[in-house]
Amino acid sequence: MINDEAVRTAPATPATSHTLAVPGARLHYELRGQGPLVALVGAPMDARSFEPLAELLADDHTVLTTDPRGIYRSALDDPEQDSTPELRADDLSRILAHVGAGPATVLGSSGGAITALALVQRHPEQVHTVVAHEPPVDELLDDRDEVHAQTEEVIAAYRAGDVTGAWRKFLAQANIFLPDEVFEQMFGGERDPQRAADERFWFLRELLGTTRWQPDVAALRAAPTRIVVGIGDESAGQSCDRTSRALARLLDVEPTAFPGGHTGFVEQAAAFEGRLRTVLGRQ
Repeated sequence: MINDEAVRTAPATPATSHTLAVPGARLHYELRGQGPLVALVGAPMDARSFEPLAELLADDHTVLTTDPRGIYRSALDDPEQDSTPELRADDLSRILAHVGAGPATVLGSSGGAITALALVQRHPEQVHTVVAHEPPVDELLDDRDEVHAQTEEVIAAYRAGDVTGAWRKFLAQANIFLPDEVFEQMFGGERDPQRAADERFWFLRELLGTTRWQPDVAALRAAPTRIVVGIGDESAGQSCDRTSRALARLLDVEPTAFPGGHTGFVEQAAAFEGRLRTVLGRQ
């Protein structure tokens, strides 16, 4: 859900759109503003989800947003190829090298947080700070076998054609509860073809590989990159609250609270930006 704060009639800082060919894909990315480079990364969220935050940061930053491979405008040569954190990290590495304004700050949220962590493991020289906002690193949970089984049930429901059932199972697993009218508004009724295609790719080609990613904690601790683990202050008890806290413990860092919940950067963009600037100012 997007509140009034995030609704704009026109971008304050127009973005320029670009395409970069990488092995197996053509990646869409956008740039706005001027200054130190900040990349805002999601999975499966595309560049549009970060527009409210990007416009605020673009006052004094070069802000990079992108559609992850297989989502919206980032087309794959093989649409049935799985999207793994390692592939997405290499994609982001190539975009950062092509833009040539690094090393960068990377804010990754949800699956994008896992992309950002994989980038630190594979290309630490390209990123001086990562803010990993609510990464679903299910592998770090004590009950990971049960959680993985629930994820497989979600995917099986979607594969069987029960789209709303898959979403209900997914939200229940995440401990996110929506009023029925909100759920129907978001997931019921006639589906936008592009949204349905992105949803299919996420359920069948991205979700499992993302949630089963095993971070190399020793490599993350040894990297020169500063890692901040962010948790929404409305996310208490949710699945990504648990995974984020597990990661923070292993990295021996205190989690940082950000306004809102899992998508606070959309719903409370101005407050989220303020917290992010405070965090980055502590470097």
